[in-house]
Amino acid sequence: MDAEITGASSIQYHNAAEQTIPNLVSPLVPHSRQKRHCCGNTSPGEFPLSANPSIVLHFLTACNLDPQDLAKLEATCSFFKQPAHFAPDHELSLAELAALDMCQKRAIFKPMTFYQRQELKKTCGGSWKLVLRFLLAGEACSRREKLQAVAGPGHSIVVTSKGAVYTFGSNNCGQLGHGTLIKESCPRPIRSLQGIRIIHAAAGSGRTILISDAGKVYAFGEDTFRETENMDQGNKLVTTPQLVESLKDIFIVQAAIGNFFTAMLSREGRVYTFSWGDENKLGHQTDLNDLEPRPLLGPLENIPVVQIAAGYCYLLALACQPNGMSVYSVGCGLGGKLGHGTRTDEKQPRLIEQLRTLNIQPKVVAAGAWHAAVVGTDGRVCTWGWGRYGCLGHGNEDCKSIPKVLEGLRDVKAVSVATGDYTTFVVSDDGDVYSFGCGASSSLGHDTFVADDEGNRHTNVLSPKLVASLKKTNERIVQISLTNSVYWNAHTFALTESGKLYAFGAGDKGQLGVNLDANQAERVEPERVNIDLGDS
Repeated sequence: MDAEITGASSIQYHNAAEQTIPNLVSPLVPHSRQKRHCCGNTSPGEFPLSANPSIVLHFLTACNLDPQDLAKLEATCSFFKQPAHFAPDHELSLAELAALDMCQKRAIFKPMTFYQRQELKKTCGGSWKLVLRFLLAGEACSRREKLQAVAGPGHSIVVTSKGAVYTFGSNNCGQLGHGTLIKESCPRPIRSLQGIRIIHAAAGSGRTILISDAGKVYAFGEDTFRETENMDQGNKLVTTPQLVESLKDIFIVQAAIGNFFTAMLSREGRVYTFSWGDENKLGHQTDLNDLEPRPLLGPLENIPVVQIAAGYCYLLALACQPNGMSVYSVGCGLGGKLGHGTRTDEKQPRLIEQLRTLNIQPKVVAAGAWHAAVVGTDGRVCTWGWGRYGCLGHGNEDCKSIPKVLEGLRDVKAVSVATGDYTTFVVSDDGDVYSFGCGASSSLGHDTFVADDEGNRHTNVLSPKLVASLKKTNERIVQISLTNSVYWNAHTFALTESGKLYAFGAGDKGQLGVNLDANQAERVEPERVNIDLGDS
């Protein structure tokens, strides 16, 4: 019990005679401190923590150091470079062990077998630090394991932090996955997915693709891996999620849907495509309706890819190499959207060399229907391809056949970019959003009407413009998704850091998930979608 503040003390003091205690204090002598050698190739000297490397390892792992920082530790201090003599590999350095420990925390790495992990390590360049960079890069550019909103062509998909899926909007092909062909104007969960945790979603015209945390792919809607506008009328409709059997032996982490093909990205960074193999357009010769996944051949066969993005008739791939990140393109080159300085097609992936010329380390890519964009680690944004309606953001409607830096955002550090059918959005590191391009259907978020002979219409925006309507929400935006199809009026989603979802643009099919007036077909101002998203 605590002693009382007042009153007699309960502590008894005893008087002790003073006495001399000899020889307990040694005479002071000058201390000669050894010089530390922890840098370069010199022999290591005094390093206090060297006697407890397990503490250092725990610190490195707990702090979630960047792979580049771990590499710098190895390069500047021999203590971090020499074998640590710890399991599971006694030859690994502390920096390598820390990278391996952090890899083992990643959801897609945990279920891998020892052989699969070693193969991934070999593919990434022979280092666990490079494997960690590969895993982190994939998570950063695709919002894997996080909240995700997809503004598809006429219908929408929302994946919550817990892996539940909500769909709403057009349902003429069963693309909402509820077992009906009835459209939904409010978000509705897909009940048949109960017990399955979804980590990624992709939308095409009349169809939906979902990917689970176990790497399984579920598809529904139009029973094909191509757009409905180009298919025979006899295709059957699938109204509930069905497992894609041809992919059951491949662990998939991302899907991208173009107009003529669908692409899949495996856990190991391998790209597979369905359809559009005629004339060897994607590096393989197959029937147009081929349902077997075909590996993307050429330069990317032995280079791991962390993100794929599909446009109308082309594919971009963000590749992870020991010397840095790079972007490859393949497919139709009309408008210069492949980024090689020409308008010719590429039958196999080809490196976009201009990004290296600009000294840009790409961190995320986006493929619009006819134009493309990339964000670098330094926050710069590049665009190229068809410039119609000002979708490239360079102040005009000119085409660019090689990436060009956006001067209009030179004072902004971008973290992500999204592209649609002649529209582009950029999200900055402070959560602001900028948009430019085609102003139709209010999908840019700017309340800009002008009168012409045909009545009122939205103006196009030729240079990056702050989306002031999103600024009014007093929320930090972390993701933008917009419709990427030439056949549908576009709508846009903005996801906030606190887990709120805002929608604007075309809503005639219920794809906004918000109520519109009787004669209202679109929404100019962002409105919050009433949906429980969980933690972001």
